[in-house]
Amino acid sequence: MTALSGASEGGPTGAVASGPAPRRLEESEALRLGTDIQRRIGVKTSRQEPLARFTTMRVGGPADLFAEVRNLFELRAIARFVRSRGVPLFILGRGSDLVISDAGIGGLVVMNRAQQARVEGSVFITDSGLPMAKAATLTKEAGLSGLEFGLAIPGTVGGAVWANAGAHESDVASVLVEAAVLHSGGAEERLDPAGLGLTYRESVLKQAGEGAPDIVTQATFQLEPAEPALISQRLDEIRRWRQTHQPLGIPSAGSVFRNPSAELSAGRLIDELGLKGRRCGGATVSEKHANFIVNDRKGSASDVRRLAEEVRATVLRERGVELRFEIVFAGDWSGWDPAT
Repeated sequence: MTALSGASEGGPTGAVASGPAPRRLEESEALRLGTDIQRRIGVKTSRQEPLARFTTMRVGGPADLFAEVRNLFELRAIARFVRSRGVPLFILGRGSDLVISDAGIGGLVVMNRAQQARVEGSVFITDSGLPMAKAATLTKEAGLSGLEFGLAIPGTVGGAVWANAGAHESDVASVLVEAAVLHSGGAEERLDPAGLGLTYRESVLKQAGEGAPDIVTQATFQLEPAEPALISQRLDEIRRWRQTHQPLGIPSAGSVFRNPSAELSAGRLIDELGLKGRRCGGATVSEKHANFIVNDRKGSASDVRRLAEEVRATVLRERGVELRFEIVFAGDWSGWDPAT
C-alpha cells in the first residue's frame, strides 16, 4: 500500500526494501523523542508498538516509536519535526500491500488517519488518510462516478496515489487532478499525474528510500455526475466479484505480484504451475486466487517472504518470466535468511 498502498506510505512498494534498513532508536532516544512530540505537537506516542495488528497480513514486529495522527496539521508537523532530528520516518495507511519484517521498523512509524473530505461540483478533495473504499461510497452519495474501483482497493487515498493503485479497468491516474506532496526537505508541492510520474503501479514517489518518504497529504479527483442508483449497481458488481474471486476475511496483503503484461496474469502463471496450496509455515498460496498469499494467523513475516520468493523463483525457472512484487517488504530484514 506510502505514501504504501494498497497501501501504506513510506516504503518502496513493488519491490523488496532496498539498501540498509533505517537505523533503530535507542530506548532513551525514543523516550526523549516521544516526549518532545507530545509536548510540541500534542500527539501521543508509544514505544515498541506491535505493528502486526495494523496490517492486513497480520504479521510484523514492533516500531521503535509509534504515533497516530488525525489531521493534516498533525501529519505535517510530526513529519517536519522528526526529519529535523534526522529520525527515520515510515507512514502507515491501512497496512495493505505490506509485509513488515518480524524485527519491525526502525525510527518513527506514523499511522495516517487524516480523513477530511469535501465535494465541490464534480471535484472530490480528500485528505490522504481516507480509505479508498470510503471514498467510493462518499462519492456515490454525492452522485459522482469514477472512484467505484476504490471499493476494491484496501488502502488509503495516499497509498493509492503513491502506487497508482487500480482495479476493474481503472486506476488513480485516470481520475486524479493533482496531489499535494510533502517532500523530505519540508516543502509541500502540488503535482499532477504527469508530475507524479504515474504509470502501471508506479510513481516517482516510490523512488525515495525507506525512512525518508515523500508524503501524499491530499488528493483532488475529477469525477462525473451520475445517478446514485447506477453507481450503487457498479459497486455491487465489484463487491460480488471480490467475494467470488478473492480470499476475503483471511489475512493477506492483496496481490503479491504485478501482472507481467496486459495479456499475462501473474495469478494465471502461478495457478498453471500448480502452486495453489503451496505452504511455508503459516503462509499459503491461496486456493481461491493464486496471486494471494494468506496467513493462518500463526504465520510470520519470514514465512510470507520465503513463500513469495519460492513462487517467484519457480515461475522464473519454469516459465522464464521474472515476476515483480506488488507488495512491500518493509522494515528491518537485515537478519532474514531465506534458507531458514
